[in-house]
Amino acid sequence: MDVSQGFSENIGFAANAAPAADKRLQPTPDWGTLGPTSDVPSAQSAATIDAKDRIRLAMLLALGIGMLTALLAGSLGRPRARAGRGFSRYGAADVGNIERLQPQMQAEKLLELAVGNSEGAVDQISSRVDGWQGKLVWNSQMASLTTAALNSNDVRVRESGIEVELAAYGLRKNSASLKYLLSTAESSDHAQRIWALWALGLMANRGVEPARVQQVLRAHLNDADADSRRWAVDGLALVGGDATIPLLLGAMHDDSSPTVREEAACAIAQSGMFTRDERMSAVPQLLNYTNDPSLDAQTHGWAFQALGDITGQHLPNDPAAWRNWYENRN
Repeated sequence: MDVSQGFSENIGFAANAAPAADKRLQPTPDWGTLGPTSDVPSAQSAATIDAKDRIRLAMLLALGIGMLTALLAGSLGRPRARAGRGFSRYGAADVGNIERLQPQMQAEKLLELAVGNSEGAVDQISSRVDGWQGKLVWNSQMASLTTAALNSNDVRVRESGIEVELAAYGLRKNSASLKYLLSTAESSDHAQRIWALWALGLMANRGVEPARVQQVLRAHLNDADADSRRWAVDGLALVGGDATIPLLLGAMHDDSSPTVREEAACAIAQSGMFTRDERMSAVPQLLNYTNDPSLDAQTHGWAFQALGDITGQHLPNDPAAWRNWYENRN
């Protein structure tokens, strides 16, 4: 299938209409697109695109092989590519010259400018994003830009990526959207369920009942299949907040799947929506994990990598060296 096809058909629902399940929705950085003025996915909104192929395309366009590996398998042990000034082909002057563009191009251009750290781009997205509802199409360009934004070192750029993604889904930040996602997260359809786990994290990050969403995602950490648990971890990383860190530490320590454990470690260390202080709160437990006899050598290594990412220290993979640094830091 042509992975550049994207989603083109858009059918909207009234805000309180009962949604029809759409089995073609896909999770992650290639999440399905939703219809105009809609709080719920349209049953006619998407052409089927293989999720893995579309994810690969988005990652390659945005950040190269390193980013692809990071998103699909965690890759905590390798540095993630980060978006910077070199990403944008526009200059700061372009921020003020977008009125003539259609909403799709406005969103893409401003998100690219934000990823490139152009002054004013984040504020422009914030002021315009509500007006883009129902007017955006999820395509490979939007996927690559959103991926780059979510991996920016600047938390405001990450927030812009979340805002644009929700608008491209047609998910308004209200109870109707939340109700739909909560229902979809319990779907027997695997693809829809994990998409909803991700989208719930996006919604909660923007202030839509974060405590309730956290509770739901926490419950999905006990799902039978590792893929659902992995996307619950990613959803929690998007929720952010100091109360989420212990949940991720628990998944890193207790989950039977190496993929889930690594994803949790990466969320604590560098991805997700946490402040530095929130990440630092994980350091004492990560120190314990470096030589916890119940953990395998791979998980010990992820604990060391997370410590380095959080603290910026370059120490050997030696528990004693790390404890000495922690106890004697200023």
